[in-house]
Amino acid sequence: MTVKDAPVSTAGGKAYDLIRSAILSGEFSPGRRLKEEELTTLCEVSRTPVREALRRLALEGLVVVTPNAGAQVSETSPGELAEVYALRAMIEGHAAERAASRIDAGALARLRELAGEMEGSLGLAAEAFSREFAAVNAEFHRIILDAAMSPRLSAMAALVVELPLTRRTLALYSHDDLIRSMGHHRELVDAFEARDCAWAASVMKSHIHAAHQALVRYAHGPSGASAGL
Repeated sequence: MTVKDAPVSTAGGKAYDLIRSAILSGEFSPGRRLKEEELTTLCEVSRTPVREALRRLALEGLVVVTPNAGAQVSETSPGELAEVYALRAMIEGHAAERAASRIDAGALARLRELAGEMEGSLGLAAEAFSREFAAVNAEFHRIILDAAMSPRLSAMAALVVELPLTRRTLALYSHDDLIRSMGHHRELVDAFEARDCAWAASVMKSHIHAAHQALVRYAHGPSGASAGL
């Protein structure tokens, strides 16, 4: 029986959704201890549904449960990070390649609009910027996956993109990193408009590899060793 097939109580499902969302959004950072008493308050459920949720999250790799020590948010090793971003580059690069020959005018117009919104968010305060940029960036990438018209690709992307890394990466971006990222978005739109599959794939791969390097630079910095990267 898979995680999705396993019977889940209503309260357990609620706890699972709330805890998972907090992990993926970065609210619960890697290595954070997940205390049952705090989670019962957050989720407004008893301990049994919280434990049920933590077991599901452990099977997904988002949580580590250690006997007699409790649960904590999974940390990602440098090797695992490299693998995640390599897979993202392959999957999203291929998605961009397919999207370039399939995307319609409405989706293309929306991508250009979103690129402008991301550029406009630069003037926001740090927390508001992170929240706004992350949401718009997620929609940008989702439109490209949808335009690729491949349910299999979308399913594969969900396994590596829906990790609590996007906001962590964004938090480590320098101003130059952000400008480069936004330039990639604009260039992707241009490649789609030109219906140039190879160009679109190349830009997307560069975009993903650049995001990985932001994490690598941080890991090699003065405080990187304590960040679990």
